[in-house]
Amino acid sequence: MHPPLRSARWLRRSASEPVADHDGTTARRREGGATGRSRSWLGERGTALMETALTLPLLLLVSVGIFEFGRAYQCWQVLTNAAREGARVAVLPGMTTTDVQARVKQYMTDGQIGFPDGTTISVDPVPVQLGGTNTAGGSKVTIAYPFKFIVLNPVAKLVASDATVGSAFTMTVAAIMRNES
Repeated sequence: MHPPLRSARWLRRSASEPVADHDGTTARRREGGATGRSRSWLGERGTALMETALTLPLLLLVSVGIFEFGRAYQCWQVLTNAAREGARVAVLPGMTTTDVQARVKQYMTDGQIGFPDGTTISVDPVPVQLGGTNTAGGSKVTIAYPFKFIVLNPVAKLVASDATVGSAFTMTVAAIMRNES
């Protein structure tokens, strides 16, 4: 805060006399009272533009990464539950592999992840440990799902043109349950 003005002496300063700015720095007056700030403001605006150009792609990458990994986690959850549903069907007497695959596909469709090309569902008999040396028959349902990031890879390529972040990969989940007699 500036001290109260006691006189209008500041109005009578000459053009070469330094003028104190609000932050304590001084600038020389020019004709017409300008202090030369317009040039420095242009430089500051250019600096701000440059900082924005450098940080915006990184901010975009982080934001998109959060959304895409959230989508990948949701997909993994649906696949895990679909494998469990398939295993529940597989352990019932008289069920076929086709019945299990149909239930898994239905669960994936209900979970809104679809059934893209390259997805495999396998149903295999496996022994289930009951404790000690005792075992029982069981069924293992395995799903291999090709997951592709929608936006992450193109945004990563904005930051680094040879980036492989966000490339497609295969999610594999499995569920094992004991067969009912």
